[in-house]
Amino acid sequence: MIVPPALEPGSEIRIIAPSGPFDRTLFWTAVGWLSCHQRVTYDRGIFSREGFLAGSDARRHAELQSAVDDPKITAVVSARGGWGANRITESIDFSSLARHPKWLVGFSDVTALHVSAWQYGLASLHASNLVGLGRGDADSRLRWLYALRTPQRTIRMSGTPIVGGRCEGTLVGGNLTIIVNCLSKGRLTLPPRCILALEDVTESSYRIDRLLDTLLNSSLSGCIAGVALGQFIDCEPGKFGVPVTQVLIEQFRRLGVPTLSELQFGHGRVNLPLPLGQRAMLDCIAGELRLGLG
Repeated sequence: MIVPPALEPGSEIRIIAPSGPFDRTLFWTAVGWLSCHQRVTYDRGIFSREGFLAGSDARRHAELQSAVDDPKITAVVSARGGWGANRITESIDFSSLARHPKWLVGFSDVTALHVSAWQYGLASLHASNLVGLGRGDADSRLRWLYALRTPQRTIRMSGTPIVGGRCEGTLVGGNLTIIVNCLSKGRLTLPPRCILALEDVTESSYRIDRLLDTLLNSSLSGCIAGVALGQFIDCEPGKFGVPVTQVLIEQFRRLGVPTLSELQFGHGRVNLPLPLGQRAMLDCIAGELRLGLG
């Protein structure tokens, strides 16, 4: 896949809100910090709100299309997740990314943008949204910035094996709920022999089971060479008392590909950046995901 250029000091970052409204205090805190390192731009319409959306579909669509098309921008960073990106991404023309590659940055609902990026052969960064930087500490902010300034460096993340073995492939993925939503709309594709990264939040264990059943029994399951599981936060056992860890173990042992769990990405306190669309090695004997193989 095409890897966008690394950020240089002063490179332009465009902030957008393709999903839900956000906390303005956290927004300004993050913009203040980021402006010390990069040129930060945004449209004033970003502060719009219509219920659980950051303004109308038309506003968010125009904002995203403008950011994708602007050749001066090096990275497009989402203010927050929530819900709403998948309502507009299928009608966005991402073809200009091939001429002017730029980083699409965010996670959670922003998974909809990552799905579009790898469909157009572009690497992207699964990492904290802007307001996450507003509540983050100095170390997490610098990790985020360093990931964009040195995108092809080698990264190692430790986890707990569920299924043993080793594999190598293109890393793709994001939020499980949004991945399955993209699948239901016919928007999901997976590279052959990929490593699929998944995380989620506030979904009960039986809902996680249902989502995985849908995904892992789809025609795309044959593309999955390995699985990297991040954090499944506040995924309650529900009235049946089934822990989400039990669901994950059962589903991925049934799939039978190398699977590593408890990696530090997702909605937890630590959300390590994941360079999607790049080669990765999953070693479920050593318990390690190695990123940035070129």
